[in-house]
Amino acid sequence: MLKGNFFRGLGYLGEGFGLIRQPGLRLFVVIPLIINILLFGLLFYFLAELFTAMIAAAMAWLPDWAWLQALDWLFWLLYGVVILLMLAYGFVIVANLIGSPFYGYLAELTEKQLTGQEVSTDDSWSAIIKDIPRALWREVQKIAYYLPRALGLFIIGLIPVVNLVAAVLWFLFNSWMMALQYVDYPADNHKVSFPALRKLLGDTRLSALGFGLPVALAAMVPVLNLFVVPAAVCGATAYWVRENGSNTQ
Repeated sequence: MLKGNFFRGLGYLGEGFGLIRQPGLRLFVVIPLIINILLFGLLFYFLAELFTAMIAAAMAWLPDWAWLQALDWLFWLLYGVVILLMLAYGFVIVANLIGSPFYGYLAELTEKQLTGQEVSTDDSWSAIIKDIPRALWREVQKIAYYLPRALGLFIIGLIPVVNLVAAVLWFLFNSWMMALQYVDYPADNHKVSFPALRKLLGDTRLSALGFGLPVALAAMVPVLNLFVVPAAVCGATAYWVRENGSNTQ
């Protein structure tokens, strides 16, 4: 039986957008935001041709059946949604690889603001720099978890008719991945391993899906996806404090 509260989970991203405006958190929002703007500009440059090529390749696999040709617009829409979801999470993966040391510290500051308690006593820039290799390794673990499952869903999405189910599975999977991606920052600050985090989020899966869904949708919207990453980190920290933090004490 699924546990948690889906509608409560929906509220955490909105809370995150409120938190990133707090004076004590702005610096660690602005620095990765500048990095994300540069990154997004490069990705957007290549997006149009890549999207067209992937759609054309997928459509070429369809049999030449009359009723399938009549539903040509629907398959364009379904494949478009799947590819946009892949590209959206692809952007998030690269952005988080670059900004992960900042996001870990942003989660620390957010938790301190929410609870009034210190997570770490070393808040210097040298500590952030020293933490870069470990933060990058944590991101690699998330990518290793994501890629084989994403590949399986992508292959399913290429099968006519079955891709109707694949589109729904993609939304659910990306919502789950967004929750894993961002709640991992406060969890990592508390030395919770990535496998242990998956179990913790599984214990409140409805809340996790509720949090991850709007993050996944916002990640597909140009410009908005630049701001959603730091907001999701702050929202995920609020999620951690209220949903899972007590389970690790």
